[in-house]
Amino acid sequence: MGKTYAGARLRRLREERRMSQADLARALDISPSYLNQMEHDSRPLTVPVLLRLTEAFGVDPGFFSERDTTRLVADLREALANEVATARVSPSDLTDLASRMPAVASVLLDLGRRNQALAERLAQAADGRGHDDAASPRSSHEQIREFFYRRQNYLHDADLAAEDLARAIGIRPGEVVRSLSARLAERHGVRLAADSDQLHRYDAAARVLHLSSRLRPGQQAFRMATQLALLEYDDELSRLASEDYDEGSTTWSLARIGIANYFAAALILPYQAFHTAAEEVRYDVERLTDHFGLGYETVCHRLSTLQRPRLRGVPFSFVRVDRAGNMSKRQSATGFHFSRAGGTCPLWNVYEAFAAPGRIHVQIAAMPDGQRYLWTARAVTRHRGGWGEPGKTFAIGLGCEIRHASRLVYSDGLDLDNAGAATPIGMGCRICERLDCPQRAVPPLGRPLAIDEKSSTFVPYPVADGAV
Repeated sequence: MGKTYAGARLRRLREERRMSQADLARALDISPSYLNQMEHDSRPLTVPVLLRLTEAFGVDPGFFSERDTTRLVADLREALANEVATARVSPSDLTDLASRMPAVASVLLDLGRRNQALAERLAQAADGRGHDDAASPRSSHEQIREFFYRRQNYLHDADLAAEDLARAIGIRPGEVVRSLSARLAERHGVRLAADSDQLHRYDAAARVLHLSSRLRPGQQAFRMATQLALLEYDDELSRLASEDYDEGSTTWSLARIGIANYFAAALILPYQAFHTAAEEVRYDVERLTDHFGLGYETVCHRLSTLQRPRLRGVPFSFVRVDRAGNMSKRQSATGFHFSRAGGTCPLWNVYEAFAAPGRIHVQIAAMPDGQRYLWTARAVTRHRGGWGEPGKTFAIGLGCEIRHASRLVYSDGLDLDNAGAATPIGMGCRICERLDCPQRAVPPLGRPLAIDEKSSTFVPYPVADGAV
């Protein structure tokens, strides 16, 4: 086991709890001088001290692990790509900053993203397009993704409240719609009507929840559960949304909807029951969809939220991508980094899924920093139901770090220890560090190219020798 140095995090937690070094040293049963040395990274955290820290602060031991910085480092590299390319800062500088001073790194990350947003708006103005919030890198929907991203796609209070409600109204596989209908009618006087030309529409005055007749039972249950969240936990939804956004703003309203949707998934798939079933079938998504009677995407999304302290599931990243590479959903409880600069890696197996819809594709993928992941991907298609009406097709990806892969049924028969067998992927061609990739679509950022009319290479954009 490697040594763990986490002085900045330890000091920040102590200051947030308004504890002196003497107070914390007493709680940890160590001397103040020893604590001072740990806070200044002169000594590493020992296992006994780490266990006492988790009890004193109520945090998971992984909070102090260097693995927690993986995603932060990747975000910094993207936000400060120009600075890295021009050698103003080095990748090791960013790693050291994220490890030792994560709060400062987060502030720098926010500043970098604001700079990117400003540059984009200036470019729009120069092109005569004006300002368009929907095209901005920090649109309201993007901010909601960040809301869940910062929380590693897990809302503890909402999850517990949903599980309590599920227990109270008797949510069980095969009886979800009946239980939700009874709750809506008995507690709130709401009746259902399958007559909407939209997915759903709630008439508050008439107390009627209108649902599309084309919804499958699992989809009906999700819409009903979302309405229950809005009816029974309205104040809590507002409180959680107000943690990050101003009340009454567009982003605040979207956050309330996102939290209500989270609550709905946690209500129809209660945490402990779902976690137990997932562990029993080794995260076999198709068996879970059969058992709970819900769709593939819904089950995958719920799997990415199983991060309850002391009852954690596999930390997953979840993504939904269309054929054109547009990423309409992305959530992560891992260090996997989704690019915000546009585009994803064409070598990623989520795109292979479109070639064989309905079949689960499995891939061991390696990022440029050496981190390996096990990814599953499957294409799903939705139709409104009428002949000639266009449907929607997405690839649903679910991935975890290779150290968790043996817990998944999809790892059977794979050589998880062979790093050379992994497919090398990146965060998108614009910022990818793999200079020798034959699939690269754009030149590497900030690297001078080797232009020679007398020769050509298998690499689309060869970099000049010695370029940094």
